[in-house]
Amino acid sequence: MQSSNTDVAADPRVLSRRYLAGGIASINRLADPDIVFTRAQGAYLWDTGGKRYIDYHAAFGPYVLGHNDAYVNDAVRRVLDDGHSLYGSGTTELEGRLAELICGCAPFLQSVALLNTGSEATYQALRLARAWTGRDHIIVMQGGYNGWHNDVACNLMTPLGALGPRRTGEEYAFLPISAGIPQSHQALVHPVGFNDIEAVRAIVDRYPVAAIILEPILQNIGIVKPLEGYLQGLRKLADEKGFVLILDEVKTGFRHALGGYASVCGVSPDLAVYGKAIANGYPMAAIGGRKDILDLFVDADTRKRVLLAGTYNAHPVMVAAAIATIERLAAGEGAIYREFERKGSWLQGEIEALGREAGLEMFVSRQGSALCPYFMDHEPTDWHDLAGNHNFELDAAVRKSAIAQGIYTFPIAVKQWSISGAHADRDLEETAAVLKKVFASVKL
Repeated sequence: MQSSNTDVAADPRVLSRRYLAGGIASINRLADPDIVFTRAQGAYLWDTGGKRYIDYHAAFGPYVLGHNDAYVNDAVRRVLDDGHSLYGSGTTELEGRLAELICGCAPFLQSVALLNTGSEATYQALRLARAWTGRDHIIVMQGGYNGWHNDVACNLMTPLGALGPRRTGEEYAFLPISAGIPQSHQALVHPVGFNDIEAVRAIVDRYPVAAIILEPILQNIGIVKPLEGYLQGLRKLADEKGFVLILDEVKTGFRHALGGYASVCGVSPDLAVYGKAIANGYPMAAIGGRKDILDLFVDADTRKRVLLAGTYNAHPVMVAAAIATIERLAAGEGAIYREFERKGSWLQGEIEALGREAGLEMFVSRQGSALCPYFMDHEPTDWHDLAGNHNFELDAAVRKSAIAQGIYTFPIAVKQWSISGAHADRDLEETAAVLKKVFASVKL
């Protein structure tokens, strides 16, 4: 059966809706307005009608340098022109160079493993932790997101009616965000409130905990930062109780610093997981950290060995993109991060000033180039604080109005805004001018 070329030309979504499961490649991409984008360059996106948008979504964060960065794309072209391919045997000259670059980003990065996606990397990090400790239980964050697999597909943007009141010092029920997770598996996973170290302490005293995995900043519900001493307290507790501290830096890694947020806050995890910005939009992920733990992938004792496999691991195209991205981020002794701070600080100040001018209750939380306007009177500290105080309807209305006027952020409340190296001052100024009109016009 053939599709109507007329239908497809009129709406490119026809084939997706007809043949793709759910009509879309990732359910996380479902959005209203449902825009079909046709190209991207630097800080901009264009849709099928030729309309240009200044992009702050950045495909959920990977585009730290901007879309189609010339330096990164040239590196990819050279790999292809030189005849590199996926060999499926042995090693290549590229993957060792990338591993060296990553390990040079922070002292705690003694060894790395290269994978394809953040979910793969968090999956493997947890398996390493269980093999290292001989324990089964793990701790995750309410309001955090660490991937799609059974261990972590739970307790993200949970309605408070389902979650119940804040339980400081205690765990929450495992509330899956996917069907198909066995009950027996759920019993091994313990969600706790972010910034609640007493809850972590209570769980490790009660269960044989292999690891805690957390985003050091909860960047899947905007920008929810750790309180002073929280991450340091987790590091100390992990040392005392013998569990593995895993920082999920899939969104924070390489965006806030070459060594991720860990190097900003001065906390050394046992394992750190990277993705997204590591290769500026090309599919690449990595686990880095303690060599003794990562050496379980090649342990001589097969009873202790953790399986590391993946046909596409360290594909030359993706490795070349990651090498080029890190080179660009490291240029000028990290000058791009100073620019991120300058641009982020300016945009944060403008948004907050415009909100006050419009009489809106607003707080903009920011770390470097990542920010999120919250329609509440303070910076949130955990999911309960955010869910109980933020005006979600106003947030969504502001986003949709801004999109209509050419400023693209993902049209779901409390999703991160990302500035890239390609955003010029004029883009930020245009954004502020649009938001001034949006704040003055949005009514609920």
